[in-house]
Amino acid sequence: MTKTLIGIFLGLISLSSLAQSIDATRLFVKTNNPDQIKNWKHVSKVTPLFANNYLLHTNNLEALTAKLRKNKVQFEYNRIAKKSQLPKTLPDTQKNSFSDFFLGPSFFNDPEVAKIWSFSDAKNNGVSVNSYYLSPLSQQKEPIVVSVVDTGVEYTHDDLQDNMWVNDIEIPNNNIDDDQNGYVDDVYGINTLQRNENGEASGNPMPTHSHGTHVAGTIAATQNNELGIAGIASTAKIMAIRTVPDRSDETDADIIESFLYSAQNGAQIINCSFGKKHNEGGNIVNETITHIGKEYNVLVFASAGNEYGRDIDIEPKYPASFDSEYLVVVASTNSRGSLSYFSNIGKKSVDIAAPGSKIYSTVLNQGYGYKSGTSMATPTAVGVAAELWSNFPELTALQIKKILINSSVSVESFKNKLQAEGIIDLQTAVRYTLENYSSL
Repeated sequence: MTKTLIGIFLGLISLSSLAQSIDATRLFVKTNNPDQIKNWKHVSKVTPLFANNYLLHTNNLEALTAKLRKNKVQFEYNRIAKKSQLPKTLPDTQKNSFSDFFLGPSFFNDPEVAKIWSFSDAKNNGVSVNSYYLSPLSQQKEPIVVSVVDTGVEYTHDDLQDNMWVNDIEIPNNNIDDDQNGYVDDVYGINTLQRNENGEASGNPMPTHSHGTHVAGTIAATQNNELGIAGIASTAKIMAIRTVPDRSDETDADIIESFLYSAQNGAQIINCSFGKKHNEGGNIVNETITHIGKEYNVLVFASAGNEYGRDIDIEPKYPASFDSEYLVVVASTNSRGSLSYFSNIGKKSVDIAAPGSKIYSTVLNQGYGYKSGTSMATPTAVGVAAELWSNFPELTALQIKKILINSSVSVESFKNKLQAEGIIDLQTAVRYTLENYSSL
């Protein structure tokens, strides 16, 4: 991805013009001398992030930014995504199913797996999940942790609970930070939308919206448990992070905290099925993606967005339009093999496509349902990546990204719309890795 960002020093932009898109209590600074700032009048707290990046907490944003300008300290506002409607659960009217496309044996005994059309072969516009598991391609696999940074995950769902990441050091519900990582009772992940009097995020990522639970099921619902559906990845463990509000107005500070927590606690892949149209040049999220990629070997997947064919090379969408090499951006396809009518595109910014229209997965209250969006395409791609990486755990994040792009199934109509110009495919990706391993 080569999208050029324009500047990160935003001090000359008037506060009044940004009032609807910034958090008035937090902002980022880049400094080699944080001690200079921590005792300033309007700074209540300084939180280290990484390198020379810090998050400042303030009770007077305007006064603080004036002093930062005066002292020539580089700063960046904490951006807020505009409130928007997340994909709704759709009625069960799907005509085509996996069983319509594939007449051979099924690897899965999960009773509703036939509703997941994307499990069909590439020739039927799926990602070849069933064929992969029936083939001799699968290797000795290692567990892999996937962080779902979203509206939270119903970690008690019968089809998810066995595949949740668990912080074994933390003792549940004792109201103590047992592992001393700054979070109390973070057994399954964290919730940056709920904070205590010290500003520390909650350790309970239980959601009130189905979006993140649907994403998690696509990646790693328990396979062959004679219940509900199956996820794409057989050894993935879902780390639950609640950072996206039910109306999708997430902040950069919460996103960064979620990314750092995920990487520091062992996640190798982060699923980001969210985004916003405006960023006004802010680069701290992009820097964070690159930092965790280099420092922790993490690959971040982001949805391309649902603005009905918007070219995000021209009209950026964030985080999808960031240029970090550790970012994979996913467009959505339908069961006919075409780009979904709602999916954004971008020859430079969008890496690959995956099924995202009418995807059946887990939802709240032990339920299941269909959702559509690039939000659904992203976990399809993440499930493929997680299964691939579990077969070849010695590979790097950038090698996994290269494999996914190079092994995609080409679609002529995608030309000049996506970087890979094709649909991700599990069976092809594993075969490609086996055949080209020595040259990766």
